[in-house]
Amino acid sequence: MLTLRRRELLAGAAAIAALPHAPAWAATAAVRAKPLPLAAVRLKPSDHARAVEANRAYLHRLQPDRLLHNFRKYAGLEPKAPIYGGWESDTIAGHTLGHYLTALVLMHQQTGDAEMRRRADTIVGELAEAQAKRGNGYVGALGRKRKDGSVVDGEEIFPEIMRGDIRSTGFDLNGSWAPLYTMHKLFAGLLDVHGAWGNLQALSVVEGLGAYFEKVFAPLTADQVQQVLACEYGGLAESYAELAARTGNARWLKMAALLYDKKVLDPIFAGEDRLANIHANTQIPKLIAQARIHEVSDAPDRAKAARFFWDRVTGHHSYVIGGNADREYFFEPDQIAKHITEQTCEHCNSYNMMKLTRHLWQWQPHGALFDYYERTHLNHTLAAQDPDTGGFTYMTPLMSGIAREFSSAEDDQFWCCVGSGMEAHSKHGDSIFWEGADGTLFVNLYIPADAQWAARRAQLSLETGYPYAGEATLSFARLKPGRFPVALRVPGWAAGKAEILVNGKPAQAQVSRGYASVTRHWKAGDSIAIRLPMELRLEPTQGDDGTVAVLRGPLVLAADLGPADQPFAGAAPALVGADLLAGFSASDPAGALYAARGVARPGDLAFAPFHRQYQRRSAVYFRRFTDGEWAAEEAAFLAEQARLKDLAARSVDVMHLGEMQPERDHDLTSEISYPVVYRGRQGRDARSGGFIEFTMKVKPGPLLLQSSYWGDERPRSFDILIDGQRIATQKLGHDKPGEFIDIDTPVPEALTRGKTSVRVKFVPHDRNTAGPVFGVRLFTQKQP
Repeated sequence: MLTLRRRELLAGAAAIAALPHAPAWAATAAVRAKPLPLAAVRLKPSDHARAVEANRAYLHRLQPDRLLHNFRKYAGLEPKAPIYGGWESDTIAGHTLGHYLTALVLMHQQTGDAEMRRRADTIVGELAEAQAKRGNGYVGALGRKRKDGSVVDGEEIFPEIMRGDIRSTGFDLNGSWAPLYTMHKLFAGLLDVHGAWGNLQALSVVEGLGAYFEKVFAPLTADQVQQVLACEYGGLAESYAELAARTGNARWLKMAALLYDKKVLDPIFAGEDRLANIHANTQIPKLIAQARIHEVSDAPDRAKAARFFWDRVTGHHSYVIGGNADREYFFEPDQIAKHITEQTCEHCNSYNMMKLTRHLWQWQPHGALFDYYERTHLNHTLAAQDPDTGGFTYMTPLMSGIAREFSSAEDDQFWCCVGSGMEAHSKHGDSIFWEGADGTLFVNLYIPADAQWAARRAQLSLETGYPYAGEATLSFARLKPGRFPVALRVPGWAAGKAEILVNGKPAQAQVSRGYASVTRHWKAGDSIAIRLPMELRLEPTQGDDGTVAVLRGPLVLAADLGPADQPFAGAAPALVGADLLAGFSASDPAGALYAARGVARPGDLAFAPFHRQYQRRSAVYFRRFTDGEWAAEEAAFLAEQARLKDLAARSVDVMHLGEMQPERDHDLTSEISYPVVYRGRQGRDARSGGFIEFTMKVKPGPLLLQSSYWGDERPRSFDILIDGQRIATQKLGHDKPGEFIDIDTPVPEALTRGKTSVRVKFVPHDRNTAGPVFGVRLFTQKQP
C-alpha cells in the first residue's frame, strides 16, 4: 500500500522539477540533494542567457486572453479576445495555457520579471471564475468533435466515459485529442503557480479539478480504466502525487496509483525493454510520475522502474544530441544508424527525459546522469530554439541536409514542443548548483552565473567560457566560513583528465562517482577551478561502429551544408581514411570551428557546433570508410544518395501513414482502419468495408503517386482513387520477402489540372485489406 511520507507532509514539498558508461545504482529511498532555487540564480552572458531573453520576449508577446478564449466560452462567459490558431483551434485547445503558466513561473524566478507573476496570477483568477461558473469542479478549453463534424465543449466526453462508453484510438478519446494529456498541463501549471509564491487560489482550482476527475474514474472497472489510459494522458499521475504532497491528502495518492498504464509499465517494472514501436513522449511522463510517487510514498519498485527506463532510453535509444525517437516513436534498441531521418528528436521527449534525470540524480548523485543532461541541454534544447525569433522546433532533424523548421513569429502553431520549449528556455539556471544533504556544494553544469546559497549565506560566481573553453572557476564573493566539500562534475568524455585548482594552485581532489571533490575550510575570496581537455573525438552510434558523429568536449559538431533557405542537392557526406581526426584542424578554436580536409567525401567540410546552426543545413552523422572500403562503396553509395535526393527534389507532398501529426496535417479520415507497425515502420490498413482517405498537395504537370508496402503479404487487392476516380487496382502478395517495396502509379493530368490539392483514397475489395500502406508520395515525373 502506498502511504505518504511524513517528511513530505511536513515540508509541503513542491514539485522537483547516449551514455557510454551508465551509473551503478545504489538502492535508496532518500532524496540526497536539491538544486539551489532558480530565483537565487542569475545567468551571465552566454548562449543560455540569450535563449532566456529570446523566450522572455516570446512570453511577453503572447496574449493570455487569447489562450483563455475557450476556457471562458465553454464556461458560458464572454471571451475577451479571439482564439489562437493551430493546435489551440483544435480539440487539444488549452494545453498551451498550462505550459504558459509554468513558463511564467519559471521566467519570473529566473529573471525577476514582475510581469510574469502578474500574468500568472491573473490567469489563475480567470480560471477560478470559469470553474465557479461551471459549478462542478471542472475547468477546461479542450474541444470534442462530434460525428457531424461540429466542435463543442470537450467536457461532454466525461459523462460518457463514466457510463462505460469509452472509445480510444491512442491519441483520441471519444472525439477529443488527448484530453487527459491536456488536463495534465493545466494541473502542472496551477501547481507551479502555487508552489512558487503560495497562490492558494491556484491550489483550490487544482483540488476542484482533482475531485472532478476522481469522480470520472470512480465508476470504472479496472479494465475500463485501462481503456481510458490507452489514450495519451501525460503526467497526470505525477500531478496527483504532487497534490498529495502539497495537501497531505492520501486520496490524491490513490488517484496517482490508479493512473497506471499496465500495457506499457508492466514490462518496464519487470525489467524488459519493449519500447520499440510505441509513441515515445506518451511514455516518458508515466515514468516521471513513478519517480514522483516514489518520492512521496517511498515505493522502491517505482524508483527501480524509472531507473531501468532511463538506462534503456539513454543507453540504447538515444541520438548523439541526447534526443530520442524517429517520427515520435521508439524503435528497436541500438538501431540509431537505421533511423537518421528528417523527423528525429521530438523536443518534448528530451525535455521530459531531462526532468526524469533530475529526479534520479537527487536520489543518488552521479556525474554520469548530468553527462546525459548536459549533452541534451546543449545539443538539443538549445538547438530547438531560434534565438533570433524565439521560435521552436517540433523535431530536430539529424538527416544530412535537412533544415530545422521553427514555429512562426505569428504564434499560430502551438505544437506540444512550443509548450515544452517555452518552459525549457525559462529555466536554464535551474540545474547548475545543487546542495547535498551533507552540505556538499555540487556544480553540475558549467554555465556562467551568479547565485545566492542561503545555507552558507554565500554569494557564488561561476566564470567560464565553457563549452567553448575548458576551464570554469567558482568563486565565493561572500561566505559564512566553514568546512564543507565542493564537488565539480568531471564529464565522462574527459576520461579522468581533469585538473583542479584552489585559489589558482593545483589541488588534490577526491574523485568519485563522476565528481572531483575538495573538502576544506572555505572562506570569502576563495575559488576552485576545473580544467578539462577540449579534444575532438569520434563517437559511433549505438549498434553500428560504421556510423559516427564528431564531438569536441560536450559539443556535437556538424558539417555546415549551406543556408536553410537554399536547397541542398548534394550527397550526404562521408568520412574516409585510417586516421580521420588527423584531417581536422581548428579554424576558430574559441568558437569550436573546424575544417576537415582530405578525409571528407565528396569534398572538404567546415564544422561548427550543431546547436548554433539555427538557419543552416547540416550533417551530424557520417558513414565511416577506410580507403579500400570507399573505393568499393563509393559508386553504390553516391548512386543511392543521388536517387534519394532526386526523389526529394521532385516530391510535391509526402504522407506518413499511421503517424499522429502527418495524419492530422493531411486531414485523414477512415473507417474500419487501424495503425500498424512493420519492422519499426508505421503504417495503416483498411479492412473490408472501410477506407483510408487524405489530402495531398499537387502541382501542374505529370505526377506519379508512389505507395510503400511490405513485400511479403498474403494475397490482397484494393483500389486507389483520386478525387473519387480510380487510378489503379493494386494487388499485393509475396513480391519481395523481407523488404519494403515502392510502387509508382501515374496520375492522369486531368485529375490535377487547376487544383492545388486532391483527396487520395484506398478502398479494399470485398473480404480484402487495403495495404498496409506505409507511405504515400506525390512527385513529378522525370522529363525525357
